[in-house]
Amino acid sequence: MCEEAKAELQTLQQEFPHRLVEVDIEQDSALQTAYALEIPVVEVGPYRLKAPFTPQELRVTLSAASERRDHLQSLDAEGYEQLVRRSREITTADRVSYWISRHYLAVINLMLLLYVGVPFLAPVLMKAGLPGVAGIIYTGYSPLCHQFGFRSWYLFGEQAYYPLADAGLSGVKDFESATGIVGLHDASGWARLQARQFRGNETVGYKVALCQRDVAIYASMLLFGSIFAVTGRRFKSMHWLLWFALALGPIGLDGFSQLISQFSWPVLTEILPYRESTPLLRTLTGFLFGFATAWFAFPNIEENMVEVRNSYFRKFAVAKTTSPAV
Repeated sequence: MCEEAKAELQTLQQEFPHRLVEVDIEQDSALQTAYALEIPVVEVGPYRLKAPFTPQELRVTLSAASERRDHLQSLDAEGYEQLVRRSREITTADRVSYWISRHYLAVINLMLLLYVGVPFLAPVLMKAGLPGVAGIIYTGYSPLCHQFGFRSWYLFGEQAYYPLADAGLSGVKDFESATGIVGLHDASGWARLQARQFRGNETVGYKVALCQRDVAIYASMLLFGSIFAVTGRRFKSMHWLLWFALALGPIGLDGFSQLISQFSWPVLTEILPYRESTPLLRTLTGFLFGFATAWFAFPNIEENMVEVRNSYFRKFAVAKTTSPAV
């Protein structure tokens, strides 16, 4: 069918002079997905024909494009010529945009890997006797995370976590007993500042520079990003209602109920008793939020990037030729 279309275009060359630019859909999986069942597809200016089409339909399309070109030239010949010239020029910005459209997922995954991986380097550096270098990581992440010692993971210590006694977890040493930091419910907030600044020691281990929930969020986003890449970016975007239920619902219920219950508001004590979340709940709700958010966002990003790649495929193909076109 492609050869038949080319032959029909050739017969119309004298009547409607044009330049034929062929785009090989095998160059990109997104092109194959978009056009595999439709080829040949003929695009002439803003007009598009998908197989099957008749020679008469092809003639009408070329005629409409030719009339449109003549009309645009009559309105602003200089502006139209500049537009044509730009369509044949490949700029650095074009190359950068095209590269991003092809490799954006690898860039995002690398950024997520670094973002969630570097905080684990902080306790390693502390253990290696380099607290000054580790401090750079702790300080750099401090505006991005509360870093409370009782809501963080620990490496090289007796336990992987030290929850508050209020969490009611049996079989583990609580944060107050392990660190000697008490009065975490005082209105002054001094003890909480100490808990945030506490980085660990040889006995309890050293704190990761991101809290448990944040580690789960960004690690799960990285997990989905990796799955999305390995599977050829074929996932459809999660419906926003499902995203709301899986992502915002659990994390909101766990996080906000904990936060509100810890305010000293007597009117709330009977409705919402004081509660402290657990490492398991923080990790689970963080994982659901990160994974569902990535599932919602990444396919939408890919859909937009496919359009960008397709437009540059056409532009690069056109730029390779120099003869006048419809």
